[in-house]
Amino acid sequence: MNQERYPSPDLKDLAEDVKARILEVQEKAGFVPAVFLKLARRAEEFRAFFAYHDALMLKENNLSKAEKEMIVVATSGANNCLYCVVAHGAILRIYAKNPRIADQLATNYRKAEITARQHAMLDFAMKVALHSAQIEPADYEALHAAGFSDEDAWDIGAIAAFYALSNRMANLSGMMPNDEFYMMGRMPRNSTQGA
Repeated sequence: MNQERYPSPDLKDLAEDVKARILEVQEKAGFVPAVFLKLARRAEEFRAFFAYHDALMLKENNLSKAEKEMIVVATSGANNCLYCVVAHGAILRIYAKNPRIADQLATNYRKAEITARQHAMLDFAMKVALHSAQIEPADYEALHAAGFSDEDAWDIGAIAAFYALSNRMANLSGMMPNDEFYMMGRMPRNSTQGA
């Protein structure tokens, strides 16, 4: 049963910068992910949310795009966020070129087809997402042993923390995933679909 609250605004009623961002996403993806319209109901919050999103997720650092999405999917699964698991699971499948990975991470990252480095990354991310008050030096030592620096730990933790906010807002609002997300990255593209 769909329990969505807080109706999404009409595109025509949005501030120009917010509307432009949404149209840019629509042009690239072929549809408007529900999170964009849902958060657009409050322009200042929309701007702040996506500014922080971009600072974390688009920044060049020691985490690949797929690894950043692994953090989102695993922690969103632990936080029972349907929207984020489905939407970011689609993005992860595409970045990782692995149709199984998102389902594995959302269910139990400890059994997923990932490297030891990625396992250490997700151990830390999950602790930030679920038990941040219990973080101790040993958690950083485990990351260091896997090849991560303290700056990497900040990036891993910040993504987990940011998506904990996103998970809660999606659950608060009853946000449902777009139908388009469910099949993305599950089957290889054929030559008629382009690059």
